[in-house]
Amino acid sequence: MALLIILFFGLMLLGAPIAIAMVLSSAVVFGLQTEMPIQIVAQRMQYGVDSFSQLAIPFFILAGQFMNHGGISNRIIKFASTLVGHIKGGLAQVMILASMLFAGISGSAYADASMLGTVLLPRMKEKNIL
Repeated sequence: MALLIILFFGLMLLGAPIAIAMVLSSAVVFGLQTEMPIQIVAQRMQYGVDSFSQLAIPFFILAGQFMNHGGISNRIIKFASTLVGHIKGGLAQVMILASMLFAGISGSAYADASMLGTVLLPRMKEKNIL
């Protein structure tokens, strides 16, 4: 375990991306410390990502993009803006209210973030919030 942590942070200090540091440090530690055949490793990796619930995440994001391009996201944000846009910190309040409304529609936080981010981030940059 110590070797894994040392390798991970060493690769991070060298400037490797997080994903590369995780993969390389895990592969090195696995190669040095296990007696498991490589076929079983491949099967366990496949089993880890073979989940029906994980398959739904990209489809929720796709549904969010469809709603965004269809215009429903702009209409919901305008509705939320008329309700709470006049309050101090109105854009943040609009984000919260629109997120609540989208949660009822899609049921996915990932879809909400991708949909609301594409619509509200330009508005936040205009008002120098970001």
